[in-house]
Amino acid sequence: MKKKVLMVQGLHPEGVKLLAARADVEPVALMSDDEAQIVAAARDAEAITVRSARITRGVIEAARKLKVVGRHGVGYDAVDVAALTARGIPLAISIHANMVPVAEHVMFMLLTLYKEAAYYDALTRNADWGSRWNVKANDLAGKALLVVGFGRTGSRVAKRALAFEMQVRVCDPYIDQALIRGAGCAPVADFREALPEMDAVSVNCPLSGETRHMFSRAELAAMKPGAVIVNCARGGIVDEAALVEALTAGRLRGGGLDVFEREPSPADNPLFRLKNVIVSPHIAGVTIESTIRMSTQTAQNVLDGLDGRLDPAVVVNKEVLQPKIAL
Repeated sequence: MKKKVLMVQGLHPEGVKLLAARADVEPVALMSDDEAQIVAAARDAEAITVRSARITRGVIEAARKLKVVGRHGVGYDAVDVAALTARGIPLAISIHANMVPVAEHVMFMLLTLYKEAAYYDALTRNADWGSRWNVKANDLAGKALLVVGFGRTGSRVAKRALAFEMQVRVCDPYIDQALIRGAGCAPVADFREALPEMDAVSVNCPLSGETRHMFSRAELAAMKPGAVIVNCARGGIVDEAALVEALTAGRLRGGGLDVFEREPSPADNPLFRLKNVIVSPHIAGVTIESTIRMSTQTAQNVLDGLDGRLDPAVVVNKEVLQPKIAL
């Protein structure tokens, strides 16, 4: 009997092709994020791939044959990892798929804010060439950027910022600080102490109890007047209410957000009324190229999970990979 791989919300054709190439695998698409429908479809599934739908404890308990879950991306807030771990089921993420486009998106937002793109675009569309001499744009070169988190994405943000001749500081207490120096950046032990000297901040760390609202009123007030902050990591790391206050008061030059505390963010979000904010709907890592990469890595992850040869680097709950000792 073929092993059923349930593709919740579907998968790019390239990923489906990879699954279908296996004679012992049957890829089945479920184009829904409804929990009841997922539960019903998952009962005989040995693997699940998922985009943004919630894979709850109920889904996991119903899927009695389940051996692996593959996340189409790197975030896993919507997956009940504890429930998977309790059953010894690995959660695999596509770690190599979207780090480059997210880093590019950070630079896009920094450039948009510092070059006052919205302002000059409006002038040009209104044939108001005279107002162009009301100069607002700034160089990125020479500006001090603080990168918070030096993982797969943060390290690539730093590399691109250095190419723009920015002065890059990095705060990440969880890695060897020599790696930061080796990348041409200066390590910072306490990001809060560095804020008064930074022209820009890029948030590139995961959301956790430690990082939730790590940028709130006190931190935003400590930032250099006229600085900008960009968050393409996870909503909730930046306190949106505090950011609205700082931007409205003119303490900060601008903000760039790809992620929000509530997603989808409602249309009446006060941030959306501010001209010094650029936003996008949690798509920093989503490009045509990265979508293909995410689908193929997700597919390969579940195949490796079914074969019992998952790369530990892609597994969130690595404890399930420990060999069981017979008593």
